[in-house]
Amino acid sequence: MKVWTALSGLTGVVDQARALRDAGVNGVFTFEGPHDVFAPLTLAAGVGGLDLMTNVAIAFPRNPIHLAHQANDHQLLSGGRFILGLGTQIRTQIEKRFGADFDHPVDRMVELVAALRAIFESWNTGARLDFRGDYYRHTLMTPTFSPGPNPYGPPPIYVGALGPRLTRAAAEHADGLLVMPFSSKRFLHQNTMASVRAGLAKAGRDAADFTVLPEIIVATGATDAEREAAEAATRMLLGFYASTPAYAPVLAAHGWQDLQPELNALSKQGQWAKMGARITDEILHTIAACGTPAQVAAHIRDRVEGISDTVCVYQAAPLAPTVVGAIVGELAG
Repeated sequence: MKVWTALSGLTGVVDQARALRDAGVNGVFTFEGPHDVFAPLTLAAGVGGLDLMTNVAIAFPRNPIHLAHQANDHQLLSGGRFILGLGTQIRTQIEKRFGADFDHPVDRMVELVAALRAIFESWNTGARLDFRGDYYRHTLMTPTFSPGPNPYGPPPIYVGALGPRLTRAAAEHADGLLVMPFSSKRFLHQNTMASVRAGLAKAGRDAADFTVLPEIIVATGATDAEREAAEAATRMLLGFYASTPAYAPVLAAHGWQDLQPELNALSKQGQWAKMGARITDEILHTIAACGTPAQVAAHIRDRVEGISDTVCVYQAAPLAPTVVGAIVGELAG
């Protein structure tokens, strides 16, 4: 099984990427947090034998031309080892933090993917750029601004999704689906995959032509003390995720729907510690893979069996490369 994990921060990124590669990790990803999502990947692009992915680049505040140039450049820098992972985020973040539009997010994401494909085609074939949509319009590409054909081809486009409409749209239009980390085996198999199959059927696509990439939150460590600290941090992380209405369907799939409004109220009061305390052992072990590296690997195998041979390991705090390597080793066994 192939394993991806996160690059953290900007300091020592190249050494971090090399250590993860040497530990057996197949790919590294970044997320849109306190640093730009592309910058660490630019630094890590020269580390051979390691795939790179934005997980995710928030799409709507960015223009498709900007995204296309960033994706194309990273495809070149990495020698064809780059995946452009896109996400919608939520309305509050898009409108209040980014100052961008969020209306009709599913339709907007579908059109953005189409715009990117049109731009990549123009660059790679020399075809006239003439994309006209409801949200994006690109009708000019002069030689000065075209990078020309990419010898590695256009980078794949993955979309992060949780809800049924966006999941279906990703299966219909994108190259892959990034399954949100706040999930469970039941939700993945019964909800997510039902939407994936519906989207593929609508587009007349074969499942072999589409990648489902589950992200799984892990709480582990090299010692009992490290694992205990990791579980405490993971409870806080799950409390934060579960407070968001967008993740209520995952809770509802297990009969925990009453927890979401309770956690949401606590978040508005700034009661972060109390939110983590509301995450029971049952919730923790259903949504996150906890315990020793061997126990984590067993959870991962059980969750993704029949769906994917690749996973993203997501954690509340960075894991030592040796611990990640232990998980990789267990999954390879």
